[in-house]
Amino acid sequence: MSASKVIAIDGMGGDNAPEAVMKGLARFAASGYYFIIFGDKSRLETLQIPDDISHEIRHTEVVVTSDMEVMSALRLGKKSSMGLAIQSVASGEAQAVISSGNTGLYMALAKIILKTVEGIDRPAIASVIPGKNGRAVCLDLGANSESDVKNMVDFAIMGEALARSIFHKENVKVALLNIGSEEVKGSRLVKKTSEILKKFLDSYVGFVEGDDFGKGDVDVIVTDGFTGNVALKTIEGTAKYIVSELKSALGSSLLAKIGAFLAMSSLSKLKDTMDPRLYNGAILVGLRGVVVKSHGNSDEIGFANAVRFTMDILNNNIFDRISEQLEKSKLHYLEEGINQ
Repeated sequence: MSASKVIAIDGMGGDNAPEAVMKGLARFAASGYYFIIFGDKSRLETLQIPDDISHEIRHTEVVVTSDMEVMSALRLGKKSSMGLAIQSVASGEAQAVISSGNTGLYMALAKIILKTVEGIDRPAIASVIPGKNGRAVCLDLGANSESDVKNMVDFAIMGEALARSIFHKENVKVALLNIGSEEVKGSRLVKKTSEILKKFLDSYVGFVEGDDFGKGDVDVIVTDGFTGNVALKTIEGTAKYIVSELKSALGSSLLAKIGAFLAMSSLSKLKDTMDPRLYNGAILVGLRGVVVKSHGNSDEIGFANAVRFTMDILNNNIFDRISEQLEKSKLHYLEEGINQ
């Protein structure tokens, strides 16, 4: 264990837990990694993991559910599988934590237990979205239902740092999601944020619209958490719908089935490109630790990819790189008057 990177797992978080969690871990060998899985031991032990995957199960009595009242969930949270997994990062025992559990509670507990990076008021959920011409870091995707101008500026700075770290390039393009590309369009929040980013962020290139998510022409797309979450789920829902309709059409007749067989290689690539499970895994940036969110309804394939996403972050020291970039950005001088 001492020579391994340690990842803490919330074994009870998510709509399909613990089955999706344990089966997801069982899908690949994890050489050099050790998993600490927190949850109901009696349930977790019935779901076998191959011997070549180093792990242990730590029993927790408390499980928080999505239908709990916020205060009750927070009060119990620190003793839950989610809370104890986060605490293992805070103590230094684990280098990262993954959960498919309730997003709001996960963010609240992580913020309480790990604290935020100096100069950052709120963490943001950031993920990489594939596009025609390249990938883009998008944030916030749902950590905050409401955001002010300071939060939006923070998201831009954190997104820039994350993009530089993941894409291994210094010159990145940061854009702000809006209802149009014209300067006169948008809410006060968007206009004020754009005004500040123009002054202080050299990588800022202006507004993009919703259809730019699929283009990949910019490296970072910044938005508030409410809008970002709606956009993400719209993208995922549309992708699932297209794949479902395509599958139905290709099986509708003998000729269609023959055509599908002949085009199987290309169709397989298209399916992989549009499968949201293969892009599962988002990082809560702005916290003092690596905190990864897996989709709430992740199946075993989705959870396995969230684990791979976490491994990439650890293998490439992305957390340390983000911290360095945030330090260079020197956010503090923006505090005064930013929300006027």
